[in-house]
Amino acid sequence: MKNFSQLKKNLKKDFSGLKMIKVALLGDTATQFLTQSLRGLAYDYDLNLDIFEADFNQIGGQVYNLSSELYEFNPTIVIVFQTSHKLLDKYNKTKLEHQSSFASNELQEIENIYSNLTNNLKAKVIYYNYTEIDDSIFGNYANKTESSFLFQLRKLNYELMVVASKKSNFYLCDISSIQNQAGKTNFFQASIYINTEMVLSIDILPKVAAKTIDLITALNGKLKKCVILDLDNTIWGGIIGDDGIENIQIGNLGIGKAFSEFQYWIKKLKNRGIIVAVCSKNTESVAKEPFEKHPDMILRLDDISVFMSNWENKADNIRQIQSILNIGFDSMVFLDDNSFERNIVKENIPEICVPELPKDPADYLEYLYTLNLFETVSFSNEDSERTKLYQIEAQRVSVQKKFTNENDFLKSLNMQSLIEPFNKFNIPRVVQLSQRSNQFNLRTIRYTEFEIEKLANSKNYFTFAFTLVDKFGDNGLICVVILKKENVNTLFIDTWFMSCRVLKRGMENFVLNTLVNFAKENGFDNIKGEYIPTAKNEIVKNHYLNLGFEKQYENWILNLENYKQRDNFISKK
Repeated sequence: MKNFSQLKKNLKKDFSGLKMIKVALLGDTATQFLTQSLRGLAYDYDLNLDIFEADFNQIGGQVYNLSSELYEFNPTIVIVFQTSHKLLDKYNKTKLEHQSSFASNELQEIENIYSNLTNNLKAKVIYYNYTEIDDSIFGNYANKTESSFLFQLRKLNYELMVVASKKSNFYLCDISSIQNQAGKTNFFQASIYINTEMVLSIDILPKVAAKTIDLITALNGKLKKCVILDLDNTIWGGIIGDDGIENIQIGNLGIGKAFSEFQYWIKKLKNRGIIVAVCSKNTESVAKEPFEKHPDMILRLDDISVFMSNWENKADNIRQIQSILNIGFDSMVFLDDNSFERNIVKENIPEICVPELPKDPADYLEYLYTLNLFETVSFSNEDSERTKLYQIEAQRVSVQKKFTNENDFLKSLNMQSLIEPFNKFNIPRVVQLSQRSNQFNLRTIRYTEFEIEKLANSKNYFTFAFTLVDKFGDNGLICVVILKKENVNTLFIDTWFMSCRVLKRGMENFVLNTLVNFAKENGFDNIKGEYIPTAKNEIVKNHYLNLGFEKQYENWILNLENYKQRDNFISKK
């Protein structure tokens, strides 16, 4: 990780051409250096943060005054940094009889701030949680009495998590965990705070910036979706081809425990929805044997979406994995104990994330924890089924190779699609697709659950959620379209995004037929589309052209009078 001086050097570089995001930073502490750190680190993520930094300790003045500079700036993200140190000052001035309700009162104030921001701005709120301060008034008894500051502080952090779980535009940035990892003496320096009102030490600023940028990038669709694993000395100790299944190190004894705990971590990622793939230089049957037969293995073959084990170049095998999964290299993480193999992959596929694993396997997890590789801003029930979906997709790819005619293959799939408006059951998945879809996304607008619910209830918008099932299995909800009533004659395609897992199956034609039928039934004559280019959505550059739309200025128009239903092999479910 770069230090503060290195991040400052980034500020002198050319930010033109980078995606700009308007961010407001409101703090009750000095935030000038934090602002510099955020902008400097954002450059490394190809982002240009246009940051409005409020005056010191002016959170209320900016939030509650609708004519303030904050609302004039109109950010899309607001970062609120209220510190434990100011909280302690306020607690010290609270009457003794009111201290037991201190956390509840503070929480109400935080909710008021959130409500004012989201009611008056189309913005997402990132709130820094509170780092711990033990004022040692009660000693260990502080954990048993509501009159202690430590009790109230911990209660407040817990209640913040509860609130965040219920408010779709409210995201917690866990800086408390940074203090836990780095230690309070590295996080906070009393002499600097007394003289400058700056809570964060210079050395800790890059870590806080990284935690914040992780959230901002996730909110803008930059997510790690897949972990690719080497096997020998990565998920078990030893070399399976030489040592044999009975001699590899795994289990509860010695270094084997480190590998077992590592596998548990991977298993939890898989259950959270991260795709797990294997890329190993081994004979496939030998590499699979521990997954099938070793009693201490945590990971099993049904946890692996794509299993590539041969003697080919690992970079080439990863390209093959990517072609099956159909996700970007920049959403992949490759874990390998061998520095030579890591360098080969980095040199040939520079977009992929390749952490420098420590030499001692006992340090793997603690190192990986600090990287926060798999940041997310959503979680749905469908995530736990993602491995199965990609295993089924691998089967489809294998079967497709047996067909010489693509239409014959598509007919053989027996595809069906259920079409529904947004509802309480599919909205979480709609939101998640909105945040994750980068390639097949015509306008790349990210929605929160709150925003999707408003659209679903609006008379000026019409919503469509498409599922897809075939003979191999259920792909779940894979496509979303939002139509906006522009005038009495025209519907505007506000949003059209689709999972890349179902590309080249005729879904685009099926969706357009559905939209045209809806438009005609409701008396509309035209459908208008717009393509907003990004670094990742070039595959849909000619989407409207290929579907028969005509270019008019910056938009695409489809006149419905002579529309002919487009061929596909999908039926309504």
